[in-house]
Amino acid sequence: MSCNYLIFAAATTTLERLEKIPPAFWLKLGIAVLAVIAAVIVIRNVLKVNKFVIGGVVFVTAGLIWFNWIYHRNEPRFLTPLMNRIAPFFPAAGAYETKQAGTPDIPSAKKK
Repeated sequence: MSCNYLIFAAATTTLERLEKIPPAFWLKLGIAVLAVIAAVIVIRNVLKVNKFVIGGVVFVTAGLIWFNWIYHRNEPRFLTPLMNRIAPFFPAAGAYETKQAGTPDIPSAKKK
């Protein structure tokens, strides 16, 4: 009989611990569960689409992300050596302002 009281006492302490968890945690946990369910539904529907369409969308999206990294130079750290070699061939975020801040070329000065 004393064993039953011990189990009941442990259950109440667990219940008390669960009650002490803030409601914000339960809200975030619920949102995470809903996100996983939504992701599964979306993935199942995407698998029904033509593979060439999916490939095109992935290619365009990856290209946009890649060029955004090159333009703003906010790539992941492990890609920095590769970006250092590729970046000079593409426009950069501060290049226009730097060019506008310089002195304008004077056509008459070039002829001399």
